[in-house]
Amino acid sequence: MGLLEKLQTNVLTADGAMGTLLYSYGIDYCNEELNIQKPEIIEKIHQDYIVAGADIIQTNTYGANAIKLARYGLENQMKEINEAAIQIAKRVAAPAGQFVLGTIGGIRGIRKSDATIDEIIATVNQQATQLLSGNPDGLLLETYYDFEELSATITHLRKLTDTPIIAQVSMHDPGILQNGISLNDALHHLEALGANIVGVNCRLGPHHTIQAFEGVTLPEKAFLSAYPNASLLDVEDGRIVYESEADYFGKAALYLREAGVRLIGGCCGTTPKHIEAVKKRIGTLPPITDKIVTPRKPIIIQEAEPTINQPLHEKAKTERTIIVELDTPRHLDTTTFMEGAEQLNAAGIDAVTMADNSLASPRISNMAMGSMLKLQNNIRPLAHITCRDRNLIGLQSHLMGLDALGIHDILAVTGDPTKIGDFPGATSVYDVSSLELLQLIKQLNEGISFSGKSLRKKANFSVAAAFNPNVRVLDRAVKRLEKKIECGADYFITQPVYSKEKIEEIYEATKHLSTPIFLGIMPLTNSRNSEFLHNEVPGIKLSDEVLERMRACGEDKERSTAEGIQIAKELIDTAAELFNGIYIITPFFRVDMSLELIRHIKEIDAKKARENSYVKASN
Repeated sequence: MGLLEKLQTNVLTADGAMGTLLYSYGIDYCNEELNIQKPEIIEKIHQDYIVAGADIIQTNTYGANAIKLARYGLENQMKEINEAAIQIAKRVAAPAGQFVLGTIGGIRGIRKSDATIDEIIATVNQQATQLLSGNPDGLLLETYYDFEELSATITHLRKLTDTPIIAQVSMHDPGILQNGISLNDALHHLEALGANIVGVNCRLGPHHTIQAFEGVTLPEKAFLSAYPNASLLDVEDGRIVYESEADYFGKAALYLREAGVRLIGGCCGTTPKHIEAVKKRIGTLPPITDKIVTPRKPIIIQEAEPTINQPLHEKAKTERTIIVELDTPRHLDTTTFMEGAEQLNAAGIDAVTMADNSLASPRISNMAMGSMLKLQNNIRPLAHITCRDRNLIGLQSHLMGLDALGIHDILAVTGDPTKIGDFPGATSVYDVSSLELLQLIKQLNEGISFSGKSLRKKANFSVAAAFNPNVRVLDRAVKRLEKKIECGADYFITQPVYSKEKIEEIYEATKHLSTPIFLGIMPLTNSRNSEFLHNEVPGIKLSDEVLERMRACGEDKERSTAEGIQIAKELIDTAAELFNGIYIITPFFRVDMSLELIRHIKEIDAKKARENSYVKASN
């Protein structure tokens, strides 16, 4: 009798965690390598679960794909590791006839940049081919946070084999996936794609897993599965521990059965004792065939409050828009910063943009300074957000704070590495890339948390992305812009450009895009400043002509300032003809230089307006 036939009339007990037991043995490297290095350990764990009462065991292959094995330099042993795993499991299961599942683990978490779908499918195909060669009773897809990845994997595998597929998602919060889709909708979608058993595993303990299944209706053809963690995890003396008692886990299995689950196993923190408790409680109880699900009241997500000002990206599509960067102070005296921002605002700019600890050096929080600008001076702030300094918890908290303060203009950037800053030993977080941060911010605009649960209200962010055109192959940089647009970028802000030819090249390379671009202009203050920017600051390159013109000024400060402003004006003359958005970067708090450039832009626009009026009058 096959697995699916058995589930028609039985609730089956699966095994529990593999990694938890290996961890308890003091093994903290690649678990899958043990299939070939110490197979007797893996064999014993399988045997212990069978003795505990498991009807089903899974191969030790959760991370045995080329992408994950590459972390240990073992990608070339993928075939050998998977073949050994299926052989060990089949050998142990043979005497009593337990079912064996070939396990394939999810690759992506929140970071989609970890691997493309094409890369994932390629490595899944390799691993599945090896597992299927051992004739397993099913393929177990487990710990999938990324629903796109799981959907694509099932679609591919269903074309590859008729072997039963068990597809299990993982949730951050009960009843909802990280993309905001309900567990019920997700499981029914997986069934439609061809999965024979659909369910959940990992992250949540028994209580929240049961809670999640309360809202799940029984599939038409597929069966439900659940592999909860033993409990919520804790850390003691640097080691991960789970507090759940085995009997509690066994009692929870009864509730899962009542929720319609027919395949019950365990994930992180579970041991043979937990599985023994499940088997003892479930016994020969028949599966539930009818289930009434009380519809939950839908959570109403309020619309975002309308912003007072027109979004910058909308304005820049039709008219001149000027933003000016002014670094927040490295000290606690904010007088000069506030005075400079007031002067810039009086000159008629659209927003003051503030970096997020630029060059990895600490400054006063741009959230704090932005709030002061907005509330005290009615100045529009544009806050940069880096992926470097905050984990996902901090990023969402920070963004929610910005929304609460009414700061809706933001620039999502990766952030300079900590090694170049004041604290080179500091940790760079980079939980996500700038591309993923864009997507997550747009998710907040839908009223959905990074974890997928409702925020009860939509955020209202207008999101810029960075564009570095100072590269050898501009086409590649433009391709990245297109990816950022797909991820939700509303407009782009460039690194400073120091060549009229480069500005024209940027225009030609991006004119097919409808997404506005703010062309970066930063006046040079002296020759040493220009040499430093050209040779040491990532993403900035000066033309030979500009470098020579600044060198010619020598140590003459006034002449250097005048020449720096003149170069910037010449660049603005070209940029203003091709781009509505101008991004002025204030150097070293030299607000006077930025003010001179703003006046120049205003003069250009006034002259153009007069010429247009004359033409209209003449017609």
